[in-house]
Amino acid sequence: MENSVNLSPLKNLRADVPAAVVVALVAMPLCLGVALASGAPLISGLIAGVMGGLLVPLFSRSHLAVSGPTPAIVATVLVAMQVLPSFSAFLLAVVIAGGIQIVLGIIRAGVVAYFFPSAVIQGILSAIGIIIILKQFPYAIGFDLGEFGSQDFISAHGENTFSGVIAALAHLEWGALLISVLTLSILITWDKVAVLRKQTWLSGPLMAVVFGTLLNALLLYAVPDLAVSGHNLVNLPIIHSFADLRGMLQMPDWGMIGSKTVWVTAVALTFIASLESLLSIEAADKLDIFKRRTPLDRELLGQGIANVASGLIGGLPVAAVIVRSTANVAAGARTKASAFLHGLFLLFAVLFLATLMNQIPLAALASILIFVGFKLAHPSIFKRMFRLDKSQYLPFVITIVAILFSSLIIGVVVGLLTGVFFVLKANYHSAIEIGREGSAYKIALNREVTFVNKARLSHILERLPKGAEVILDGEHVGFIDHDVLEVIRDFERSAPLREIRLREQGFDAPVLKAPV
Repeated sequence: MENSVNLSPLKNLRADVPAAVVVALVAMPLCLGVALASGAPLISGLIAGVMGGLLVPLFSRSHLAVSGPTPAIVATVLVAMQVLPSFSAFLLAVVIAGGIQIVLGIIRAGVVAYFFPSAVIQGILSAIGIIIILKQFPYAIGFDLGEFGSQDFISAHGENTFSGVIAALAHLEWGALLISVLTLSILITWDKVAVLRKQTWLSGPLMAVVFGTLLNALLLYAVPDLAVSGHNLVNLPIIHSFADLRGMLQMPDWGMIGSKTVWVTAVALTFIASLESLLSIEAADKLDIFKRRTPLDRELLGQGIANVASGLIGGLPVAAVIVRSTANVAAGARTKASAFLHGLFLLFAVLFLATLMNQIPLAALASILIFVGFKLAHPSIFKRMFRLDKSQYLPFVITIVAILFSSLIIGVVVGLLTGVFFVLKANYHSAIEIGREGSAYKIALNREVTFVNKARLSHILERLPKGAEVILDGEHVGFIDHDVLEVIRDFERSAPLREIRLREQGFDAPVLKAPV
């Protein structure tokens, strides 16, 4: 399909510009939410959003991923703010983390992402979809949890994902619900009607925001009691002059360069931001209808440069973020121009349109994210996964449950360990097969036989009856671990004592007969 479509950024502005506007609108409260939850200045979240949008696309080769501050770093930032003497010292850790990422990109460390099984990646996407729906539901009905865009099960305010939903039901605001219903109706209609779906400049999410904002303005004029206000609207800091902006910016404290705590914080930020970025890239590539692949080393390089720039002027750490990236795909983006323009629009809005942007109801943005979440966790995905064997659907399910009840990073680690377990289990059984060839027992060693298979081979050889005839077949073996060779040689020595007649075939004799 890619060969039949011109994917030049300039040729796809009709799709990328509306997507960029939508992603910028979604990114604003997410940037503010991450900063607020982290205990950092609000402007630091917006700086990270702008730097991630403007710089990462220039150095990364990702087509659809969108970068900015990620909820995954909230816990680390909260701890850092307590153990470091100042926010300026934390900014130094951000700069160092960016430098480490640049080095990782140069030494080609991005290959680590290829070790994530596809079932785990699919589980991450579905889990994020479910989390988006649950976390955004309170905002869709007018209840402000104070952590728009959070992904962790336990919030900083003590609520968990499910208690937040229950608490929201007790604080339902009918005006917010009305805006959400209208927004979702527009999104569903746009997605189902072919004529509307083909409109590029007027995308469904963009029109949903426009109409949701206009509806709230109408309610404010006609039925003020129903209109949403205060914390239920986007809340950008208003910059009246260049002096205001300059006063908000902070610089790193270079005097802390020798601090062990700063370096420990930098390493933690590097790990979290890099892992989230690589996972987000893998997820975005899976959602790409043109099936393009992103060079992961270049992604680490781009993220590192953006983090250095963000830390130098007072911003939070930057990473490719799954929520923004999937919203970008859902909004119809085709090239990296969308991510860059989202950063440009975010900067323009912060500098010149804060008053206008502050009229947008969070309910409208929450409904867009809920619609995105439903697509990520669509029932058809679960049906497809459950048609596969348990080595696929169990890592998928376990990854979802682990992310839902902990955090993205912990859930990913649990899912990865589950995937590795099933790989080892499959190798454990398939590397060694036992059958009969006439009256003889035939033990076939297949592919690579490693120390993982030592116990199974020992168990098989020990259970052979006295006086048996045994064929040890290595015709299809590619590699035999030293530990396994020891087991075979021990069996060669003990076989005559058990009156077992052993015949070996398909082995390289010098290898098998070499002394231990």
